[in-house]
Amino acid sequence: MKLLRNGAGRPGFGGRMMFLAGLAIAMVAVGSLKALADDAATNDDNHAGYYYPTPQTTETYEARVQTLAESDRGRRIGFVTGLTKQLLSQRYDPGYAIFAKGDDADKLIIVATEGGHFDTMYRARALLANLTAISRMTPFFQQYTLADQATFLDLLKLLGFKQVTISDGANFAHQITIK
Repeated sequence: MKLLRNGAGRPGFGGRMMFLAGLAIAMVAVGSLKALADDAATNDDNHAGYYYPTPQTTETYEARVQTLAESDRGRRIGFVTGLTKQLLSQRYDPGYAIFAKGDDADKLIIVATEGGHFDTMYRARALLANLTAISRMTPFFQQYTLADQATFLDLLKLLGFKQVTISDGANFAHQITIK
């Protein structure tokens, strides 16, 4: 590609290249808008196909707690950051990544980073059971829930998460809407 000099004497794109770049950007924008419209029609899940495959199974969880008034985007991001830091400080790889997405960071996503993990709904639920056991030991969980009855999903509700998706990162995804 030959770069032309712009009016300031520095290398720059010629008119034809600028037109092609503009056309490419417009095509990407139109494609993005179409994808957003398609996603809105399919359960408002614009993370499926990017972070995980389209969920094969879904469920709704009726939480035993209410969202705390002070739970906001910052608190949810702080929770995920703290949990990730704790997981990565262990002597072994946890085998999954955990992150918050969405405009309000209210969608928790857990994706296996190794094959053979979380490839069935049962393995996904086993992970939630482990996260429940870990959560029950925290002072925050004990202060705001009935620790012997509440689950990790209740903790997510306290923090204002509305959805959690667990995936093997290849073929399986299970999605839970938290009410």
